[in-house]
Amino acid sequence: MCGRYAATKDPALLAAEFDAVDATEGAGPGPDYNIAPTKPVFAVVERHPRDAEGNADPSTTERSVRVMRWGLVPHWAKDLSGGAKMINARSESVLEKPAYKDSATRRRCLLPADGWYEWQPGEGRKQPYFIHPADGSGLAMAGIWSVWWQRDKDADGAEETKPVITCAVLTTDAIGEMSAVHHRMPLLLPRDRWTAWLDPDSADIGELLAPPAPALVSALELRPVSLAVNSVRNNSPQLVEPVSLTPAEEPAPTLFELS
Repeated sequence: MCGRYAATKDPALLAAEFDAVDATEGAGPGPDYNIAPTKPVFAVVERHPRDAEGNADPSTTERSVRVMRWGLVPHWAKDLSGGAKMINARSESVLEKPAYKDSATRRRCLLPADGWYEWQPGEGRKQPYFIHPADGSGLAMAGIWSVWWQRDKDADGAEETKPVITCAVLTTDAIGEMSAVHHRMPLLLPRDRWTAWLDPDSADIGELLAPPAPALVSALELRPVSLAVNSVRNNSPQLVEPVSLTPAEEPAPTLFELS
């Protein structure tokens, strides 16, 4: 599962990292250490560029960094309210569920992150953990996106529509140490899978939906952090700083670790 995450890089830096162009036009969030559902997030997409009349050029593609709203809203939804509950899509069923199938086959993205949070149940409280690459590098979470058209009225009372771009993080079975705090984790994609995942002309993504390789997961650090992250109002670098736990508060060993 991925219900909160941190992403602190600016779009120019992300554009360089993902070999993309910055299409945010100065919009979008600043560094966010406590991203919650319905917040704006940066996403990387690859599409066929369109001319002034909206015609796509099938001979080429352009990769770009854009702003989306976390919590996928299918184009046929009546309103945006359901997006808060559709922040994750299971990789095992994403090609079957009506709410996700069209996006999975036609509109995929990468959601850059510093790391994500999980909570382990304990005695009297749930201990939050920040899961991130131990070497300080970033993550690319597999995502899907959709366009929902919002109808409003302008200053003259005339009806106008504007697109709301929403997204969801794909999740998969947790493996290794990650299963100590939750049975699900984001579907993380290494650099050599980015091109195939973002390809707008390919709907054949079955192999890309497999759980991350153990080597990728073993490079992650499981860091206990402050309970301050529990409140979505809190947003500061201190949220990802490690805290000390007593032996009783440490996560239980997994079968993976015992084997």
